[in-house]
Amino acid sequence: MAVFKPKFITFDCYGTLINFDMAGAASAIFADRVSAEEMLAFTTDFARYRMDEVLGAWKPYPDVVCQAIARTCKKWGVEYKDSDGAGIMEACATWGPHPDVPAGLAKVAEAFPLVLLSNTMNDLITHHVPRLGAPIHRVFTAEQAQSYKPRMRGFEYMLDELGCGPEDILHVSSSLRYDLMTCHDMGIKNKVWVNRGHDPANPAYGYTEIKDIGGLPGVVGL
Repeated sequence: MAVFKPKFITFDCYGTLINFDMAGAASAIFADRVSAEEMLAFTTDFARYRMDEVLGAWKPYPDVVCQAIARTCKKWGVEYKDSDGAGIMEACATWGPHPDVPAGLAKVAEAFPLVLLSNTMNDLITHHVPRLGAPIHRVFTAEQAQSYKPRMRGFEYMLDELGCGPEDILHVSSSLRYDLMTCHDMGIKNKVWVNRGHDPANPAYGYTEIKDIGGLPGVVGL
C-alpha cells in the first residue's frame, strides 16, 4: 500500500513532545504532606481531576491546575495552599522535550508542515516551541479555540484555520484519552500513538504505534 502523505502532521505537545512532568512537580511540592508510598496514587488523582476540569467551558490553564490540585487535596485530606498551583505552573515553563523529539521532528519537518494543537495558554507555549528543535508551521492553543481537548472544538478550530479536512492530516499523540479517541470520533483516520506509557493500548481506535518520535519518519516514508 502507498504511504499516506498528509498535508500537515499535527501534534499534541505536552506529554507527546514536551516532557510534561506534572507528577514530578506535584511530588516535589507535596513531599512534606504526602508520603512517598502514597505519592503515585496522589499524583494519579491529580491527573484525573485535570481531565475532569477541562471537560466544561474554557477557563485559563492555571485555573485548571489550581482547581484540580485543590480537589485532589480535598479527597486526600491534605492541606492546600494557593502557592501550590502557582508552583506547579512555574515548573511547567521550565520543561523541555523528550530526548527523542528534536531529531525525529527535524527529519519529518524536511517534508511536511508541522502543527501543534495544545491544551495550553498562548504565553505558556512560547517557552516550549523553541525547545523542540524543528520549525513549527502553526501553533493552536486551547486559549485560541476556547476549548480543551478531548472536546472536539479544538480540532475543528485547527482544521478550519488550516483550511483542510480530517482526511488531510496525520495526528500524533501519546494520549488516547485526550487526542486519539476524539480523532477517531471525528473521522481523522490517520493517527499515530506514541507509546510513552500514559494510557493502555487500544488498537480499536485505529492508530499506528511507535515508541518515540524517532519512529515517525518511517510512518510517512522518510
